[in-house]
Formats: sequence, structure tokens, C-alpha cells
Amino acid sequence: MDQDSLNKPQNGSILISEPYLGDPNFERTVVLICSHSEDEGTFGLVLNRISNLKLSDVIDLYEDTFEAELGIGGPVQYNTLHYVHRLPQLPQAVKLGENLYWGGEFEMLRTMITSGIISTDDIRFFLGYSGWTPGQLQEEIDKNVWIVNNNATNKLFNLEVDTLWRNILRQMGGKYKVLSNYPVDPRLN
Repeated sequence: MDQDSLNKPQNGSILISEPYLGDPNFERTVVLICSHSEDEGTFGLVLNRISNLKLSDVIDLYEDTFEAELGIGGPVQYNTLHYVHRLPQLPQAVKLGENLYWGGEFEMLRTMITSGIISTDDIRFFLGYSGWTPGQLQEEIDKNVWIVNNNATNKLFNLEVDTLWRNILRQMGGKYKVLSNYPVDPRLN
């Protein structure tokens, strides 16, 4: 695979923000690309920002034992609910990578939750999303705002949310491992 194709986002790509981004919405974030099209733009979910809400705070599940945290998927439309999961049997789910899916039939998902078929280890929920107009994301990548990783989706459920940014960079090795140790505020170093 050539270097240019490594910098091209696609469905299932992971975007890792550069450590000196400066945008509070995306500082030290990891974004999963759920949909990317040259013509329609890009839709993604920030994976490592957690709200103080639970799923039961925004929808009625009739299930007290399913206490899923809600992530903040991005700064667009906080009144929308999105989910990524490891449920290949969920109808209409979009496959993003090895054992990773986005969306799917919500009423079936609700039934699976209330029946106890799935656990919170299988799914992550998000309020809002991140979006880019056609060409905007590639422009930001070209300006070194984002690092593209097309080989990390199989690790997303295995890494802790609060250390996801650092751990993905470390696992990429080389110059990325060095970036993982970059201080939040270099002036305090």
C-alpha cells in the first residue's frame, strides 16, 4: 500500500487529531469515519469524549441493568443518537471493519437490549456527530490536522476510552509513538 492511500480516509478509518490542534471540539480526539464520500462529505463519531449522561437518560429501555454511557460524537446535532457495535446480526447495520458496525434497525436493537441478548461491552452510543463537507476533511488531512489510520477498527472495543488517543498513537509506533507523549500544554513543560 502506498503512502498516499494511507492518508485517504474511507469508511472505517480512524482519525487521530494532531496533539497541537487547538480546537476544543477535537483536541486529542479519535474519530471513527462511518461514511466518507468525495461527493457527499464525511460523517464520523468522536470515540473518546464521554458525556455525563446514560442511555436511559435519553430513551426509555424498560431495562434497568443496561447502563450504557453516552459519548459525545461531535459538535453537530446533539439531539441525535448514533451507535457503533459488534452485532453483525443487527439488520441494516453498516460494516465498517472487522467485527465493527455502525447503526442498524433501532427497534430490533431495543428488543435485543431489553431481552438481555447484548451487553454494554458490545455497543457504544453517541449524542451528535462530526461532519465535513465534500473535500473539507482531505484539506484538513493535507494540513496535518488529522492522522489517518486505516488499520485500527479491530482495537476500538479493546482500548479504554480515556486513553484511546494515546494508545492508538503508541501502537502505530515510530513518530506517532513520540506524538503520544506530547504534553497537553507544552508551555508547562
